[in-house]
Amino acid sequence: MFKTSAPNLATEIAYVVVFPEFRGTHIAKDMVGLLLKYLLQLPSATPPGIGFRRVTWSAHQGNAPSIGLAERMGFKREGLHRWMCVLPDVLAQEGAPGRSGDSVSGKTGRDSVVLALCWDDWESGGRERVDAILYM
Repeated sequence: MFKTSAPNLATEIAYVVVFPEFRGTHIAKDMVGLLLKYLLQLPSATPPGIGFRRVTWSAHQGNAPSIGLAERMGFKREGLHRWMCVLPDVLAQEGAPGRSGDSVSGKTGRDSVVLALCWDDWESGGRERVDAILYM
């Protein structure tokens, strides 16, 4: 989890890594589905969860598999965070040139698509959507 705020009942799913031999299988969707159930279910529910109100997902705008998985799990696109990340040198080719003269001059950056699944989405069919994916 990333950028978790207990007072705001919000968090972000961070860095879902799926090894190449497991891509295109059930592994990622099952992991995300179970995590969503834990995060969004109320503590009084069966099984109990944390009861967050908001779960976000950020992905490089060119990462169609990541965005697609989020959308299949019920996340809704909210927008684009421009210049969200300064990229390490090994990923420089995936970014755009940054501003000359700033503290990371010469490093590229990227935008991120922001998606969210909120408690009202969860209680208006999101839970059933995730269950259908998990138990198909």
